[in-house]
Amino acid sequence: MSVTMLRRRASRPLVQELLAPGISWPQRSCRRASSTADAQPDAAARSPKAPLRREDRDFLDSALRVNQAGELAATLIYKAQTPLLIRAHPHLSSLMRHMYDQEAGHFSTFNALLAKHRVRPSALYPVWQLAATFLGWSTAMMGREAAMACTEAVETEIGEHYNGQVRQLLEMTREMEARGEGVSEEIRHLMDTVRRIRDEELEHLDHAVENDAKKANGHEILTSVIRGGCKTAIWISERV
Repeated sequence: MSVTMLRRRASRPLVQELLAPGISWPQRSCRRASSTADAQPDAAARSPKAPLRREDRDFLDSALRVNQAGELAATLIYKAQTPLLIRAHPHLSSLMRHMYDQEAGHFSTFNALLAKHRVRPSALYPVWQLAATFLGWSTAMMGREAAMACTEAVETEIGEHYNGQVRQLLEMTREMEARGEGVSEEIRHLMDTVRRIRDEELEHLDHAVENDAKKANGHEILTSVIRGGCKTAIWISERV
């Protein structure tokens, strides 16, 4: 319902409450005027939004920082791989473009969230740029199977990482509700965003396996090294 309609249909005191400064639209009460003395307040009124606890704030800052760094790396891996791969395998052009476009969308999403919540990027941003570009170029030089094995390893690690974040966000919301606090729309939106991006990353994993990732020479060693590097990068980016 628009603010104009509310102005027409509601009493002046209620309109003043709805338009009170400092209250965002999703949090404004939409209680109907009632003549009954025992009218019950709505769920939002019963569950006031409390400020985040320090540990929750620290987790969210860390999550946004590492996610942005990870999506930066993913875009650069695909950017470095694509020219070499499609020169030798033109049929991969649409797949590489599809995966790159999704990663670029993820990167844009976390860039916006970092700016919105004033979270600093990883201090090792230039290092991740160089490392990701080298990983993409070197695996593409090794051939199609090695490039796909790189995607398999990276997306396996990233999928597990995002799953861990979803679990922690769910636990955070359960604790808020147990304390009688309302869960902000921003927290719910972040959880939905992480779930969506996780599913798209796992789609890339499926594409890699379908395109012979497991046929790469030294597959087990190659993917183990890449996954180990991803784990290390995630651990560092969460803290630095």
